[in-house]
Amino acid sequence: MRKSRYTEEQIIGFIKQAEAGLPIKELCRKGGFSDATFYKWRAKYGGMDVPDARRLRELEAENNKLKKLLAEAHLDIHALNTAFGVKPLAPQARREAVAVMIEQCDLSERRACRLVGLSRDSYRHPPEVDPMNQDLQKSIVEIAHARRRFGYRRIHDLLRPEFPGVNHKRVYRLYSKANLAVRRRKKTRRPASERVPLQIACNVNEVWSMDFVSDSLANARRIKCLTVADDFSHECVDIAVDWGISGEYVTRILDRAALFRGYPLAVRTDNGPEFTSRAFMAWANSHGIRHILIQPGRPMQNGYIESFNGKFRDECLNEQWFETLQQARSAIGIWRQDYNEVRPHSSVGRMPPARFAELHRQRAGDATQSLTITEIN
Repeated sequence: MRKSRYTEEQIIGFIKQAEAGLPIKELCRKGGFSDATFYKWRAKYGGMDVPDARRLRELEAENNKLKKLLAEAHLDIHALNTAFGVKPLAPQARREAVAVMIEQCDLSERRACRLVGLSRDSYRHPPEVDPMNQDLQKSIVEIAHARRRFGYRRIHDLLRPEFPGVNHKRVYRLYSKANLAVRRRKKTRRPASERVPLQIACNVNEVWSMDFVSDSLANARRIKCLTVADDFSHECVDIAVDWGISGEYVTRILDRAALFRGYPLAVRTDNGPEFTSRAFMAWANSHGIRHILIQPGRPMQNGYIESFNGKFRDECLNEQWFETLQQARSAIGIWRQDYNEVRPHSSVGRMPPARFAELHRQRAGDATQSLTITEIN
C-alpha cells in the first residue's frame, strides 16, 4: 500500500489552515496535492488534533497485527485439520502429521513441529526398530494367519517359550499395529429361562461330555463327527468321523478311548437317538457308568461340549475343505492333537489341556503316595 509523503501532523495542519479561512485551491497549490486528496484527508482526520492522529496510527498498527495473528491462527487450524482430526499422542503419528503439514500446507518445519508438540530433533531422527520387535511381530502375524480365531492373549501364550521376557502388553501393541483384531460375533438374545448349572468335575475321567457335529464334503455328501471331551481337563478324548454313527458305534469308540484313559465315572449327552438307544444304555450299565441326560431344548446344560464344538467348527471345519472321508479324518486328527498338546486353554491356566491333565495326574499320584507312606508309618 502506497504511503503519503505527509505525516498525520502535517495533514492536520493543512486542515486547520482551511478551517482558518485559507482557500482550498490556494492550499492545494502551495502544498502540492489535489483537491480530491484534501477532501479525503478531511473526511478521515477532520476534527482531530495531533494526539488523536497518533492514537489512530497506533490503533491501525494494532489492528494490522491482530489481523496477521488471526490469519496465522486460521492457517494453523487448517494445517491441523489437514494432518489429523484429533491430536494424536503417539510420536510416530506426530511425525506423519508434520510431514503432511510441510507438504500440503507449505508450513516450515519449525512451525509444524510446534503445532503438533514435537521437537525438531525427534522429527528428524525417528527411533530405530528393535530387531527383537521385528521378529516378534513376524511371529505374531504368522500365528494369527495360521490360527484366525486366536486373539492376542492366546498368541501370547504360544509365544512364551520363544520370547519369555515379552509381556502381553507388547504383544497387544504389535497385534493392534498389524490390524489383526478378530471380529466379535454378535450374540443373539434369547428369552429368559431357568438354567440348570453344570456339575463341576474335580478329577480327570470324572465326566465325559459327548455331542455330534455335522459337515459336508466337496461333493455335498454329509459326514458326522462324534466329539468327546473331558469336563475337568477340557481335553478332547476322541473325535470319530464317518458317514453315520449309531449307538453301538458310539460304544466301540468309547471302549477304544478307555484302553488308554480308563472309563469315566459319568457321561453327559443330549437326548439324541444314539445316546438313548438300547446298545448305549446297556453299555453304560455294564460298566457302571452314570448317564447324565440333559433336558430337551437345553443345550447349555451340556455347555462344555458345546463350547468345544464351537472351537472345532471355527478352527477346523470352517477353515478347511474336505474332498474325501479319509482326508477329513486325517485333518481332524491333526487338529485334535494340536488342540490337546499345543493350543493353550484359558480355563486350565492358559496351558494345553494334555499338559494340564498330566500335571493333575502327577499331583494326584504324589498325594496318594504320601498318604500311603503316612499310613505305613
